[in-house]
Amino acid sequence: QLQASGGGLVQAGGSLRLSCAASGRFFRYYGLAWFRQGPGKEREFVAAISGDDGSTYYADSVKGRFTISRDNAKNTLYLQMNSLKPEDTSVYYCAASRQRYGGSSSAEYSSWGQGTLVTVSS
Repeated sequence: QLQASGGGLVQAGGSLRLSCAASGRFFRYYGLAWFRQGPGKEREFVAAISGDDGSTYYADSVKGRFTISRDNAKNTLYLQMNSLKPEDTSVYYCAASRQRYGGSSSAEYSSWGQGTLVTVSS
C-alpha cells in the first residue's frame, strides 16, 4: 500500500516536497514513480526511479526542476519540486511496479497511492 502526502498551495517559483510511504518487505526492489493528472487532463508520467541502482528518469516538462529519490530504510519515495509553475497544478500519484524499473507507462505499475493535490498560483 502507498500513502502520498505533502501537497498544498504554493506560489509560482516556489517548492514542495511530496512523500509516499509504502508498506511491504520488498520495497527496495520495486521500481517507483510519480504521475500526475491535471484538471481535464489525462494522467501523465512525471518521474521514475529504479529498484536496483536508483537510476532516475524524468518527463521533459519537469527535467531540471524536479528530483525523485527514495529512502529504502524508511520505505519512502520522495519528489522534490522546485521552480514550480502554474501548469504543474495537478493531483500527484505515487506508484509501484513489481519490476525493478517500471518506466513511464502507467500500465507497468500495479500499486497506486491515493493522490495529493498540488496547486501552483501565478
